[in-house]
Amino acid sequence: MIPFRVQFRAGASIFEQTVYAARKAMISGQLKPGDPFPSVRALSRELKINPNTAHKIVSQLVTEGLLETRPGIGNVVAVMPDSTRRERARLLDEEIEVLVVGAKKLGISLGEVVEAVEGHWERLKVKE
Repeated sequence: MIPFRVQFRAGASIFEQTVYAARKAMISGQLKPGDPFPSVRALSRELKINPNTAHKIVSQLVTEGLLETRPGIGNVVAVMPDSTRRERARLLDEEIEVLVVGAKKLGISLGEVVEAVEGHWERLKVKE
């Protein structure tokens, strides 16, 4: 089982979506340094993707410094410096773009989008 969730959607490659989901899990702390990361074979099998794509995903995460390969152990989440506000904002930016494009396609105004976001924000607010 892969330790993060990928929601495949049209318009973006499986590679991009999987790298994004893994990156998000690592930066948000869902995956912690030293946690095991699926092998290329396991990633390919679990996501039902080509092994070459799975290899490309792992290679990209290693290149970005998010994964390291340890001989005899496999891939593990790398020790990263604390996530910066910029990295988190970059991850959120991709999700905001999907929201904005969807809203525009449905003919929803900016005011309605802001109102909906505020409503969700309030519902998810932690009771103090």
